[in-house]
Amino acid sequence: MNYRHGYHAGNFADLLKHTALCELLRLLTAKDKKLFVLDTHAGAGGYDLAGSQARRTGEAEAGIGRLMSESRTGMPASVMRYLAAVQTYARKFGPSGGALHRYPGSPRLVRAALRPGDRFIACEKHPEEAMLLKREFAGDRAVEVRQADGYHAIKSTLPPVERRALVLIDPPFEATDEFEVLTRGVRHGLRRFATGCYAIWYPIKDEAAVSSFVASLAEVEYLRMELELGPRTPEGKLAACGLIVVNPPWKFEEAMREALPWIAAHLGDGARSSFFVSPKGAPTQA
Repeated sequence: MNYRHGYHAGNFADLLKHTALCELLRLLTAKDKKLFVLDTHAGAGGYDLAGSQARRTGEAEAGIGRLMSESRTGMPASVMRYLAAVQTYARKFGPSGGALHRYPGSPRLVRAALRPGDRFIACEKHPEEAMLLKREFAGDRAVEVRQADGYHAIKSTLPPVERRALVLIDPPFEATDEFEVLTRGVRHGLRRFATGCYAIWYPIKDEAAVSSFVASLAEVEYLRMELELGPRTPEGKLAACGLIVVNPPWKFEEAMREALPWIAAHLGDGARSSFFVSPKGAPTQA
């Protein structure tokens, strides 16, 4: 277990999954019913964009740094809400000043959206990342942090007593069989709780592995979106990624079809976005 998200926090992949996550949370919490959220690969919770890890790659500067400098005129509402969440976290937990020093990981975005009565479990298997995650939420009773395998948590937490759930699955993809493990994890989740909303992130390097994973979801209803910076290659730096949302809430697709092309257009020449729906279509939850 060597993956540390601090090197990649705020990059183009985070722009995709975190814009989508903020929109999912907004729509799911609009309903006056309790919500359970499970983050299976939560990471450290928050990240230092001025630290050595982020500065070594420069990915945040090319990602969230670029979007934060854009004019808000003509910006999609969902992107504005995401950037507002980033700014709120940075102001609360980072140093004062104009520069963006702290970036919220998915657990922080979830925490900001929770209402009284909602429940949130954040899992992280990596010992050092789990320690940082526990420190990030020390004393916060609204967040249950587990140093655990997130795939096992899918089995142990579903179905939730709330009968409504958002499950974020964002693996590090270090293992060569990660897509196979991911496929089994998603199947376990759907068998245990078929009506839950599942947001599943994946890198696009091995096209055959991606195609096989997508094919495994042929019997469920989903929206799939992809964002790429340039040519897809099996080796080298990640240049494309995707997000599949199973059972998306009403109006989510509309928001993302507006947001993602805008994001791509502001990431530089060659960046583009794509949308696909499952063979069964993608009817949305009310």
